[in-house]
Amino acid sequence: MVHDVLDYARFGAGLLVVVLATVLLAWRSGIGLGWTPLTSLARAVVQLSIVALLLRGILAVPWTVVAFLALMLTTASVTASGRLSELWHGRRAAVIGVVVGACVALTLVFVLRLVALEPRYLVAVAGIIIGNAMSAATLSGRNFLRGVRHRRDEVEAWLSLGASPSRAHLEIGQEAVRESLLPNLDQTRSTGLVTLPGAFVGALFGGASPAVAAQFQLVVLAGIALAMTVTGVIVTRLLSRSPYLPPAPS
Repeated sequence: MVHDVLDYARFGAGLLVVVLATVLLAWRSGIGLGWTPLTSLARAVVQLSIVALLLRGILAVPWTVVAFLALMLTTASVTASGRLSELWHGRRAAVIGVVVGACVALTLVFVLRLVALEPRYLVAVAGIIIGNAMSAATLSGRNFLRGVRHRRDEVEAWLSLGASPSRAHLEIGQEAVRESLLPNLDQTRSTGLVTLPGAFVGALFGGASPAVAAQFQLVVLAGIALAMTVTGVIVTRLLSRSPYLPPAPS
């Protein structure tokens, strides 16, 4: 018992040193993050501790996985919607994009039996895909906002010629989705050479063979790409319907 407490204390102290180094570097570099790295990690510690306790019950009672998935989708949707509140119906676009993007990818993964439909696999894959759908909604929406502000004159010209809002915003939306996908696609392209993704490493630590771990990671990467693409397209297409232009930044 005492040994476990000492191990946890040593682990916590190590994490604190790493995050304080981040805070110090950001402060000395004038980045302006403040204590955000520390508060973000503290929140992650609390949330992961709660999730770890919940998962013990969820994996023991399989039907509760549905409620847990609903909780993840709700949290991701709320988080993304808050990032797009400046845009016309941005909150609605974020929620629809996250839910549809994640559900489409997860449905294909399990219908095609790329991963066994078991609670532990469902929770693991869903958590990763839903998180990336949330990121796609935020990135594509924010990229769309920047694009509209930067190309405001172009959009106004299209509208003055009688074009629909969707047509006037089409290229901006396409570019916003493309830019939101590039970091993930670059990471996918470099997988195995530059990075060893978490799903692969986690499967190895869980006792899977390298071949099985690689298969699991490939399924996750494909699911992420699909979820992010669907999410980005839906978000930007819904935002493109706006008859209003967002105000210029003050």
